[in-house]
Amino acid sequence: MTDTENKPLIEFPCSFPVKVMGKSHPDFEACVEVIFNRHVTDFNKNQISVRPSGKGNYSAITVTIEAKSQEQLDKIYIDLSAHELVLMAL
Repeated sequence: MTDTENKPLIEFPCSFPVKVMGKSHPDFEACVEVIFNRHVTDFNKNQISVRPSGKGNYSAITVTIEAKSQEQLDKIYIDLSAHELVLMAL
């Protein structure tokens, strides 16, 4: 194996956008905020960007964080994917 094969795909810490999609719901943004507060110590509400779909049935939320590790990202994705209001997290 060469050094490039062992090199991680992401170097931490880094700025990392997480996209979360779900049906439009009054609690959707708040549930996403709670999950990020759980995993990001310096989380700030200003890191959230919300965009409704054309017909308003769905919302796309992008949260850009300073990711500290792959483990941190994995835990965020697990919690997001497990939440009933979240349809997809990328």
